[in-house]
Amino acid sequence: MYTSQLGQVNGKNPHHRRSIAAALVQGVYVLEHDRQQGRYEHNALAPPWWDFFDLHLNQVLIDDTDLSIFGAIFEFKYPNSNLNPPGAPRPPHYIIAFRGTLTKPETRAQDLRLDLRFVFNRPQNSSRFQLAIQVVQKMVSIAGASNVWLAGHSLGSAISLLVGRYMVKMGYHLETYLFNPPFISIPTEQIKNNTLKHGVRITISIIKAGLAAAIKRHGPNKFEENEPFDVLSSWIPCLFLNPTDPICSEYIGYFDHRVKMENIGASEIERLATQNSFRSMVLGALGRDSEPSHLIPSAYLTINLGPIQDFRQAHGVEQWWSPNFLSQSKLHQFK
Repeated sequence: MYTSQLGQVNGKNPHHRRSIAAALVQGVYVLEHDRQQGRYEHNALAPPWWDFFDLHLNQVLIDDTDLSIFGAIFEFKYPNSNLNPPGAPRPPHYIIAFRGTLTKPETRAQDLRLDLRFVFNRPQNSSRFQLAIQVVQKMVSIAGASNVWLAGHSLGSAISLLVGRYMVKMGYHLETYLFNPPFISIPTEQIKNNTLKHGVRITISIIKAGLAAAIKRHGPNKFEENEPFDVLSSWIPCLFLNPTDPICSEYIGYFDHRVKMENIGASEIERLATQNSFRSMVLGALGRDSEPSHLIPSAYLTINLGPIQDFRQAHGVEQWWSPNFLSQSKLHQFK
């Protein structure tokens, strides 16, 4: 189990912080499995996922359609937390974690329905997002933004990302851990030939920049070029990506391509292209809400470069609490 791998937990250690966030997301998955299997109290399997870190379960978040547990609020016990050895920074008061899609019969329909909402850029209308916003705002009002973390995996990371974006626009920057967040786009990152892949990305950037400029010119009241990215640029969520996972790997190319475009002197083209999707531009031209919910200006990327056996492993949350995986990390700051 993950607890035997961590030893003495130190909140100053990036691996430990990542592992704690991933373990709590797993705890939400197991909470829902416990509910489905009728495991309660002493028979429940979920509590060890937070007990080790001296947290307790403050509240579960329940979907009002299928009554499944899709998230939870965890609260640190003070002052004797394993996460707070001498000299280490104090942990947050609350960590709010969200699970991803479960394909069990009890949750499959609602989870897949929400997946489609994100594909079509309409997640704000979901009851899960609305409840997530409510509880996050409440916890921030109680403890302050610096004392609240967000964490999520897959669909749960999409919810965390959307909530984090919303809170930034409200003036609050939350520490956020996004494991295998979905990127809705053509899977360009899966192209094996790097020259071809780079060429495809340059072509897409030129087309998007040209379309964005044309829409702005002919409909200035329906298209805002920089405002969302300028507002969000100071927020730096932590993204955890696997290059063999087609659901999240496009974030790798999304950020790396910005650096390559800057290196060849095309930063202005990419600055315009990077904050738009084709769908968002079409909707913007029609005067509809067009801000793409998955695009972010800045992020701290951690990429798992270790050997992966299959898609299940590449997309699984368990890879992120292992202390031995080969990784590469880089800060990308939008300017």
